[in-house]
Amino acid sequence: MADYSQFTADAAALLGPKGWTSEAEAMSPWLTDWRGRYSGAAIGLGSPSSTEEVSALVKLCAAHNIAIVPQGGNSGMSGGATPDDTGNAIVLSLRRMNTFREFDSENRSVTCDAGVILQTLHERAAQDRLRFPLTLGGKGSATIGGLISTNAGGTQVLRHGTMRAQVLGIEAVLPDGQIFDSLTPLKKDNRGFDLKQLLIGSEGTLGIVTAANLRLLPEIAGRVVIWAGLETILDARALLLHCEAQAGERLEGFEVMPSHSLAAVLDHLPDARAPLNGTHGWHALIELVGEKDTIETLPDLAEQMLSSAFEAGLVNDAAIAASETQAEHMWLLRDSISPAERAIGPAMQHDISVPVARMAQFVDAALPAVETRFPQTRAVAFGHLGDGNVHFHVIAPSGAIPGQWEEQEGKQISAFVHDLVTEWGGSISAEHGIGQMKVAELGRLGDPVALSMLRSVKDALDPQGLFNPGKLVPLAQ
Repeated sequence: MADYSQFTADAAALLGPKGWTSEAEAMSPWLTDWRGRYSGAAIGLGSPSSTEEVSALVKLCAAHNIAIVPQGGNSGMSGGATPDDTGNAIVLSLRRMNTFREFDSENRSVTCDAGVILQTLHERAAQDRLRFPLTLGGKGSATIGGLISTNAGGTQVLRHGTMRAQVLGIEAVLPDGQIFDSLTPLKKDNRGFDLKQLLIGSEGTLGIVTAANLRLLPEIAGRVVIWAGLETILDARALLLHCEAQAGERLEGFEVMPSHSLAAVLDHLPDARAPLNGTHGWHALIELVGEKDTIETLPDLAEQMLSSAFEAGLVNDAAIAASETQAEHMWLLRDSISPAERAIGPAMQHDISVPVARMAQFVDAALPAVETRFPQTRAVAFGHLGDGNVHFHVIAPSGAIPGQWEEQEGKQISAFVHDLVTEWGGSISAEHGIGQMKVAELGRLGDPVALSMLRSVKDALDPQGLFNPGKLVPLAQ
């Protein structure tokens, strides 16, 4: 291994004791992803407090040919923020950069550092009767920079789109240390490529996001949350179309989950209760929202929508949350699926999408196909049916050895699932990114022309290959 003593001395002098450490105990929590799937090693952990410090650290790394693994809340699902085991890189954490630079209530926008936590942004917006229209289960740890770098989705994409749609401007440090400043939001700007969009979703391979200007919306005046019991995923698709026709833009969320996922959550959360009596093959969580001019009609709309759904035979049973506490409980059940299923044992998690109109048919065909091909496994799908994106998990047989099962049968399962998705014209990564988990599969299944363009952009912006190596961009065959 190369002697990194001069580099570490320079990094420590640059960032100070709060901004740099190479102590194993201090680094340890940030060298493993939150699911425990990937662990690595690092020369040190850099935690700059400003964009200028990020720029200076990047220049220092470039001078010493040191790779950089950017990290936000370390809550990613694809190992994109975890270094490899060579110990030749540093982890660059943005967590200390957590300042709101400007909050513009009149123009409904906010400029903040990349390390701001999503839940903190929600709370700050609420102080001015505004809201940021993206949320997800990890809102208490996910950072704005990480959400931008992975183009995160969540449960409100149906109405508001992914993180890409929320970003008005961006600031980022490029691999040569230059600061790309595009924070000023312009509704019209035809001066060539939209470079901020190139950085969104690039997983830290092209630039390190240090700040963003984000759009905000007026707070909702109220909401109605509905839990419906259904027979099949095909019924859920029909119910979604029914709700879209009845509610229009007031339909903000439509999530689905099978009975197995609900049962896992009820076992995992000691105080949780099923919203409905009886057994249902599938469940739908529906949220309608109203602003000041529509809130009074929202309860009647929900009642009429459900009544006509019952008449059409689309639902077996349903309950409308009678209070905000009940509404939050319903969403807690949905948001707890991943940790509940993780508690069961090993599983292969797939974040996939197919064309929206075909998703229900895909799930209906793919679940039994996987269980037939891999006996004793349990395949489940849940998530954002209205976005054409579900989380497709395959749970290991009882007694499977964690780590060993994923590396053996698990990899075969993922390849099988990804082949199915590709046959249906879909994507192997809908919202969690490629990271290191799927980079080989992207190389195997990706369009050769698209992969060539990815590599060309990477080579042009990062000729030394120092930004998040081994992530997102497959090596040429």
